[in-house]
Amino acid sequence: KMLCFGMNQQWDMLSDIHRYREKPTSSFCPLARGANLHFAFIHVTNRNTAHRTGHVSCTALSFHRCSKQRGHVCTENYDPCYPDQPVVDRYLPIWAKLPAFSAKPAFIWANDDDAGSGGATSRTALTYSQLNFAVERMARNLLGVGSQLRRGDTVLVLASPGLRLVKLLFACQRAGLTAVPVIPPDLAKQFGPAHTHLLRAVSQTKPSAAVADGHYIQSVTAATASSVAGGHGRLSAMLRSLRWLAVDELERGGKRSGGDGPGALAAAGGYAGCGPDDVYLIQYTSGATGVPKPVTVTAGSRPTTTAYDLGPGSVVVSWLPQYHDCGLMFLLLTVVAGATCVLASPDAFVRRPRLWLDLVSEFGATCTPVPSFALPLVLKRGRRSEHGRPLELGSLRNLILVNEPIYKSSVDEFVETFARDGLRAASVSPSYGLAENCTFVSTAWRSGCGSDLPSYKKLLPSARLSRPPSSLESQEPEIEIAVVDEDTGEPVPDGVEGEVWVSSPSNASGYLGHPSATRDAFCARVPGRAGACFVRTGDRGVVVTGVERYLYVVGRSADVIPLNDGGDGQGRRRVHAHYVETAAYGSAPGRLRGGCVAAFFTAAEAALSPLHAGVAVVAELQKGSRGDGDDHKGLCEGIRAAVWREEGVRISRVVLVEAGAVPKTTSGKLRRGVARQMLLAGKLGVVFEARYDDVDANGTVPVVGGDEEDMAVKSAASWVAGESGESDVATAFGSASRRIRLQSFL
Repeated sequence: KMLCFGMNQQWDMLSDIHRYREKPTSSFCPLARGANLHFAFIHVTNRNTAHRTGHVSCTALSFHRCSKQRGHVCTENYDPCYPDQPVVDRYLPIWAKLPAFSAKPAFIWANDDDAGSGGATSRTALTYSQLNFAVERMARNLLGVGSQLRRGDTVLVLASPGLRLVKLLFACQRAGLTAVPVIPPDLAKQFGPAHTHLLRAVSQTKPSAAVADGHYIQSVTAATASSVAGGHGRLSAMLRSLRWLAVDELERGGKRSGGDGPGALAAAGGYAGCGPDDVYLIQYTSGATGVPKPVTVTAGSRPTTTAYDLGPGSVVVSWLPQYHDCGLMFLLLTVVAGATCVLASPDAFVRRPRLWLDLVSEFGATCTPVPSFALPLVLKRGRRSEHGRPLELGSLRNLILVNEPIYKSSVDEFVETFARDGLRAASVSPSYGLAENCTFVSTAWRSGCGSDLPSYKKLLPSARLSRPPSSLESQEPEIEIAVVDEDTGEPVPDGVEGEVWVSSPSNASGYLGHPSATRDAFCARVPGRAGACFVRTGDRGVVVTGVERYLYVVGRSADVIPLNDGGDGQGRRRVHAHYVETAAYGSAPGRLRGGCVAAFFTAAEAALSPLHAGVAVVAELQKGSRGDGDDHKGLCEGIRAAVWREEGVRISRVVLVEAGAVPKTTSGKLRRGVARQMLLAGKLGVVFEARYDDVDANGTVPVVGGDEEDMAVKSAASWVAGESGESDVATAFGSASRRIRLQSFL
């Protein structure tokens, strides 16, 4: 017998069920006892006798089982009377009105700025009711008389990480504006990659206004008044032409723009924000294998919460950058799921890696997304608590690992180290995604599956795939992943490496201002098959079949190192750069910086200098590392020997550089192509360099100096101008291949 309630009563009952889950001693719902499940409905029989006997018969239907797909929008329906929302922002008014959610924290900001100096940390909570009210006010002020913005305009978002940035991103959506989140660079510092990216964003998106913190606007005013030449001069000219809006003023509101309170913006005629087919976000690819490209995301394309069983009982901890990719998408997932998300800044994690696990323990997090390089960093600098507080990691159901490749040895060491604190191997969720697919594509994790994940060539899988459908099965999967021959587009057999293609409702709509590049990257089709288009990811993968089918993402096409082992063109093989880098770092982990070793092939420059041809390794020395020429020579020879022993690759050039010299993206991914350009142009801070003409002879060269200011501006091509040919900045495309290379995840 099913008990039926009105809307408010039904959600009150739902709130009670969540409280029962939090109190395992409750005798009302034994299914919820310690199960860590989120139930949409519970069918209770013999309720009249429950109070006497303490025993009831329960049948539960989880949120995950209730969810389904409707059209091209991912359905997150927790109640048959509760309609799915085509735009993420439209969930906020619903949560704000429900008694069980209005006072519930949607986001919590963990300020750890003073912890490193012995000061206290602070936590600031933003409830669903407060968030909805703030978004309504900011959206109204964005469209107010003083801003001169109209629905459909593009806004450059330069606010600092934190709750204000969260409010602003949702306010842009409610106001019908297209947001372009960009990390605000320090204009007082030397021109570098962050300044170049801001210059690129302003040139490509042509925003009608820029929104930033008040103090940042003051720094922009001061910097633009004094900058007249070079990269700063070009950037200053563009920034001066923008209309600047202070986010703190938008948050406070004013009398200039009409009524106040929830619903005031839509009072004139329904919801006035973004529609499902409107572009609400332009997010840039990471730039790991080329110039960051502007991806247009419509409000109807968003990642789904069902992959990780996210629901109202979920607690997410994230220190990822809130401006793009995984860090940005988890803001959206939190609101869709009605969950709670605890946020911290990336700088806070880098200063104190232990902060991440402290927050998981403090808030009983069920889900946390991190790049795979975070695990060895925590093992190195975050094993011990500064305050002696023990960890409790037993609540964690999803340790989401992104930023492939994901090495099994690193994950195993991390799990073994923190198993005593409750971390379970079953919580490890190796995942795969890219900006062109709203970040998320797949995960190898499955709810309720406690078996260990297999490995392939030292890597963990990034997707658990279904068996190929039989001829009797006509239903196609919502997300389809294919591994194909990158030249013909034909699917390759399981066990054969190829390019990864993705077809998904979450695919973005294309690249801003580049229709031909959009067709090339977003409209791929498998020959002889009708149906949806695929995104060509530029990543290489292989499907391995055992008890189950798994996808392993083994590297990027642009970073593959071609080798001619036979010497006659018949013995060609390809090695992924990260294998060479891992072997090089393993030769001297106490001397080299982890994640700061780049390997690449330099055959394109062979005609200019035969000595430069071959495989080069650039490795950062640990900060404060000391040594003379003989010591550095021995270090280089050790790197060369280790790579040959483990991967069978002959290194022709080993370059030791200062800490921080190897170029990276804002999310910490290596930019191997830029490193190659900087090395050949003499723009790296070289400490010592060893060159090897062949397998027997070797030579060394003295220190080569240089700075990388100009290289940040010159490392790319015509992507700034778009295909119209109008260009404010000359940059380079940065890929040896004419086909578009995409960047995945962070």
